[in-house]
Amino acid sequence: MAKGKKQPKRILIVGGGYVGLYTALGLQRKLRSLEASVTVVDPQPHMTYQPFLPEAAAGSIEPRHVVVPLRKVLRRCHVLTGRVTKIDHGSRTATVEAIDGHRDEIEYDVLISALGSVSRVLPIPGLPEQGIGFKTVGEAIYLRNHVLSRLDLAASTDDADLRRKLLTFLVIGGGYAGVEALAELEDMARYAIRYYNTISANDMRWVLVEATGRIMPEVSAKMGVYTVKVLEKRGIEVFLDTRVKTLEGGHIVLDDGTEFDTDTVIWTAGVKANPILQQTDLPLDERGRVRCTAELQVVGLEDAWAAGDCAGVPDLSRIEEDPTATCSPSAQHAVRQAKRLVPNVLASLRGRPPKPYFHKYAGSVASLGLYKGVSDVLGVLRLKGFLAWLLHRGYHLSRMPTFNRKVRIMFDWLGAFAFRREVISMGQIQDPKTEFTRAAKS
Repeated sequence: MAKGKKQPKRILIVGGGYVGLYTALGLQRKLRSLEASVTVVDPQPHMTYQPFLPEAAAGSIEPRHVVVPLRKVLRRCHVLTGRVTKIDHGSRTATVEAIDGHRDEIEYDVLISALGSVSRVLPIPGLPEQGIGFKTVGEAIYLRNHVLSRLDLAASTDDADLRRKLLTFLVIGGGYAGVEALAELEDMARYAIRYYNTISANDMRWVLVEATGRIMPEVSAKMGVYTVKVLEKRGIEVFLDTRVKTLEGGHIVLDDGTEFDTDTVIWTAGVKANPILQQTDLPLDERGRVRCTAELQVVGLEDAWAAGDCAGVPDLSRIEEDPTATCSPSAQHAVRQAKRLVPNVLASLRGRPPKPYFHKYAGSVASLGLYKGVSDVLGVLRLKGFLAWLLHRGYHLSRMPTFNRKVRIMFDWLGAFAFRREVISMGQIQDPKTEFTRAAKS
């Protein structure tokens, strides 16, 4: 090595979600030769586009098509499948636990925290045992098979109480994830139940419980009220300003006195910053997120950046009304922060000042099942029904990473339109050794 030759910077991206993937994609395209190397670490070998999980669960999209394989698209990056358990930015090292359990220390020069968020689980009795999350493609597949298998079990039993329990479905949390998961799964179950002779759609009970006074706070209050009316018209029960007291044994008790039994509890009641951040020397805010400047730099640290759900970034669009306002943990901010993060990191590497992240709320779109939706664009254009559903699909298709996945999803939609959606329960996936174990014992 020639004396004085500048060494490439080692960039470590912790997290392979939307922010991590798009940041790595941008860097591998724009970094100059030998300017820097990029390493991406994530427990999963793929990125999941979460807004499409409800459609994947309902059978409108093949689950494999809502994930993007990291190694396939990040060919100029080094991808490690493992979990970061500790970050010591003072010594520029990160501890990574690999799949087989062994741990390695990775040295870096520049850190990008894209750890995202995890489900915020409350201390409700029975929740860990009964609840099912809705943040991963695995959970989406599980829920699809689970809901359809409840129909199979209900159709084969003569026990009226058991049938009622099997056909009762509870969703806790009235944000985007909860409402879309509920609407898509109910739509799928309503379509599937026509093929059963002993049960009908009227036997199903779908319940949504939200602790605040409205659902989907991302849209206007008027659109939130409209969404509740649409759900109730479909026979879905919506409980607002209501909390769950216990879920033990599948027996649900709400704080308004309502009680019922269910075999399906879907938990979508909020998220929290990845708890791995507690094992770092990065400055955290009261919500456990990394404290950042408007330029997405970690406050008080050099060569450290963060974006997405794990970052407490000042919201410059609301700075006049609330100087302490930070960006909410939403896909909308994650998408745009990733775009700002790439040029800022490059500017820092090249000795130029980074630019602040500024994004004003542009609107929201939500699906309420096949051909149904709501949208609120710039607070002016409010659409309902089919047009809103089309806008929802078009927007998220445009945000889906890679041309490959966009095309595959479009073909999924065309196939579902021409031949209707598949309503097959593949319950063997949940326990694939059952039949082999039975054969071995016979």
